[in-house]
Amino acid sequence: MSRTIREGAHIEVARSAARLFLAKGVAATSGDEIADAAGISKRTLWRYFRTKESCVGPLFALTSQHFATKLKNWPLNISVEQFLEISYDMSKIDAQEIADSILVVQLIARLEEEPALLEPWFMSSRITEEHLAEAIARRLELSATEFEVRLCAATVAAAMRIIDETASRAAVKYGQVPTVSETNDRLAQAIRRASTLPFCDPVTPRGR
Repeated sequence: MSRTIREGAHIEVARSAARLFLAKGVAATSGDEIADAAGISKRTLWRYFRTKESCVGPLFALTSQHFATKLKNWPLNISVEQFLEISYDMSKIDAQEIADSILVVQLIARLEEEPALLEPWFMSSRITEEHLAEAIARRLELSATEFEVRLCAATVAAAMRIIDETASRAAVKYGQVPTVSETNDRLAQAIRRASTLPFCDPVTPRGR
């Protein structure tokens, strides 16, 4: 990598930081080490990141962006269960997305011991919330800025975050790794229970 951050290279810094945090812990990892691992200068690192903890932000955000892309492709005529089954067909997800997801799961599992990582994690949850609002609005032909839509998106995003945290801790700390089908079922149930608007079932556009 060049000594400046190329377009899209923030994620490479995030991956480097994540690996170091997982290997050494956040406190024992320096910004210099992250810069060296990412192949950039210290000056460049601090130009683009406020703190060493924020270096993993792009990795969390990328996971949210992947989910957002899936939401945009959610057909109106299928339920949330069908949507998750189609979206998380592991045979259709590329190796890099899977590798990134594993890093994210390992980081989430360390949140209790590494509270400094909570800020970038919560920021990614906010990104998910915004994209959920857009999906809910599209399915129900509402505005994403309406209070009821924003409230629904917020409660669903919170439920998804809790599922992610619980499942990640169980997998990393106790070896309780659910199947993809089990994960999808738990996530769908959480989304349904948290929903304050009826967007989880197939919908028919008005006027048809």
